[in-house]
Amino acid sequence: MKSTSRICIVTGASSGIGAELARRLLERGDRVCAADLHAAGLESLQAYGDRDHLIMHHLDVRHPDQWQTMVQHVEYCWGPIDFLYNVAGILRDNWFKDTCAEDVHLHFDINVKGCMFGMQAVLPSMLRQQHGHIINMASLAGLAPVPGLSLYSASKFALRGFSLATAMELAPSGIAVTVVCPDAVQTPMLDQQKNREQAALTFSGFRSLEVRDVVDTLIDEIPQKRPMEVILPYWRGVMAKAASNMPELGAHSLSLLQKLGQKRQQKLKT
Repeated sequence: MKSTSRICIVTGASSGIGAELARRLLERGDRVCAADLHAAGLESLQAYGDRDHLIMHHLDVRHPDQWQTMVQHVEYCWGPIDFLYNVAGILRDNWFKDTCAEDVHLHFDINVKGCMFGMQAVLPSMLRQQHGHIINMASLAGLAPVPGLSLYSASKFALRGFSLATAMELAPSGIAVTVVCPDAVQTPMLDQQKNREQAALTFSGFRSLEVRDVVDTLIDEIPQKRPMEVILPYWRGVMAKAASNMPELGAHSLSLLQKLGQKRQQKLKT
């Protein structure tokens, strides 16, 4: 008999948003499969969930066979999956002229195809039960182009478009797909950009979001409202969409935004 607690898969669960999300879900009493390429980082979650509520799984999201194995194991132990949180992602900030083929593959294999493979793995059982919710973590960089993060921005644009399209496809079957587009979040991924000239636009907002800001939305708002898209904060999303709809006008504001970002980067250094 299926437990009344929700059955969730969280990727990227060894640090940042994924780790906090997995911890909070466990504290709520949900059953969580915490997955990450760096499996050793998952061990801290053992303090929040026993063997009946926590599965720690080594997963490279680039490999569909690993997805299938993990999903089959979770379903065998607990039953059909209610929530898939695709949080795992990668960012290599650089001017495009300085990138290599490996950079291209990594951004699209992890940020885009990894989410697609995960959805393919969980959808058969979700379709059978006519219920389920998939949450894909994109970025504000998926709403407006970000020079210096061109590969990351392109991959998040792709993920956003894919998520919205599949949300429309799957809604008649009772399955929700939500794409989340947050501004810069204080995580290890953000820390790596503090000293990088290419990443100045990342710091052009008034402040970075805290991990809890994003996780509160993932746990409290999204499951109840089941929206197609969530932007954090909303006002930055309005600006990003305007810049995307009028790219030439957005390009004219680049210099000012870069200066604001560089100033904040310098403040963070000191």
